[in-house]
Amino acid sequence: MEAHATVVCRGHPKVRGTHPTTFEVTTEGHLTVAGDCIIGVSADRGAAGLPAEFRILLCHDNAVLLTRLSAGDLQVEVHSRGSASFTLDHPAAMVWRRSRYVDGRTVGILSDRTAAMLPRELIAVLRSGATLVVEMTATRPV
Repeated sequence: MEAHATVVCRGHPKVRGTHPTTFEVTTEGHLTVAGDCIIGVSADRGAAGLPAEFRILLCHDNAVLLTRLSAGDLQVEVHSRGSASFTLDHPAAMVWRRSRYVDGRTVGILSDRTAAMLPRELIAVLRSGATLVVEMTATRPV
């Protein structure tokens, strides 16, 4: 089984991409330097706005999430897991985590990349305000 979701947001001059355990996109249009996990602002949806079919599939312990981050000519893949503990109910944010911690913003756990692990070229493009396309594919064995 497979389901897809796409989120469009943009970078910001204050994107730092230095958080060691997470990365985040938010519907908020502003960013402070304290938001070192945030890589995209002005997202067209938060976790609560993801398509129902995608949300249902991702909310299983055996779900796998592939996220493609694309900005400019750069593309990065992030591999994560879903969880039956996901609520996906946050209206403004989505967070990918290296840990198993779950809250309403969490869309991926046990991620193989964090903000600090993203290519610095991608962070530089995002600092210029480039559009960031977040393509997510959730899969689950039948």
